[in-house]
Amino acid sequence: MIDLILEPLQYSFMTRALLVSLVAAVTCALLSVWLVQIGWSLMGDAVSHAVLPGVVIAYLIGWPFAIGAFVFGVGAVALIGGIQSTTRIKADAAIGVVFTALFALGVVLISRTPSSVDLSHILFGNVLGTSAADLVQVLVIGSLTVAVLLVKRRDLTLFAFDPAHAHALGLSVRGLRALLLGMLALTVVTALQAVGIILVVAMLITPGATVVLLSRRFDRMLLLAVLITAASAVAGVYASYHLDIATGGSIVLAQAVAFLLAFLFGPRGGMLARLRGRRRARASTTGASAGAASARTDGVVP
Repeated sequence: MIDLILEPLQYSFMTRALLVSLVAAVTCALLSVWLVQIGWSLMGDAVSHAVLPGVVIAYLIGWPFAIGAFVFGVGAVALIGGIQSTTRIKADAAIGVVFTALFALGVVLISRTPSSVDLSHILFGNVLGTSAADLVQVLVIGSLTVAVLLVKRRDLTLFAFDPAHAHALGLSVRGLRALLLGMLALTVVTALQAVGIILVVAMLITPGATVVLLSRRFDRMLLLAVLITAASAVAGVYASYHLDIATGGSIVLAQAVAFLLAFLFGPRGGMLARLRGRRRARASTTGASAGAASARTDGVVP
């Protein structure tokens, strides 16, 4: 067992892959809880797909991928907001139009870009190919995002559950919304290297959906999301090494297994918990009916 754990760590590329996956997992896990509570899961999907043309353009002009991804992520959010505010189109339709159009633009640019670099890795991730410079970039962006989320967690939590109350307390709801969307763009940039654009969506949604089934307390939800997602990242990286399978897919599948366990056994909303609740309700109803029948019988004089 010890050899199974230590063997992959003998290789520098596996160590870098593990670190990048952990940073991406923690960053996505924290943000995921807020996205699920607010109902912005589709927005996470939109931003993660919309950054593709930015990544390709950044490659063409020799800039870091993170810059292009961040610019297009923020631009996609602004474009969605502009469509909503100037037309009668609903939010889900605006999101669908923008992210599919930008994603298609990215695919076209990839198909027309002469490159010695396989840009399709941006779609599916290439965590085993992480360089030292990539690792530093992910650590810096991920640390910045996590720090901002933790510092502003009370304001963001109030915004998530009761925007009207947040406004009444003097908080800028528009500013908190912009901050959260900016953190979403940075988080997507962080996770790109680990799992790619397509699987980023799962890392932004699954952790938040999992902890909803495990706890009602928001601080505990944040902690559980980080622990579960970090464990999934480690399990996915090790599984990819020993089973010779795709690392990004392994990480997301590990998260899916965690969600399945929470769905079955979670104390808040899990299937078994719901079944137990129904049985108690039936037993209570049966007991009440029997008591009422007994009372009526006791009141009859033969």
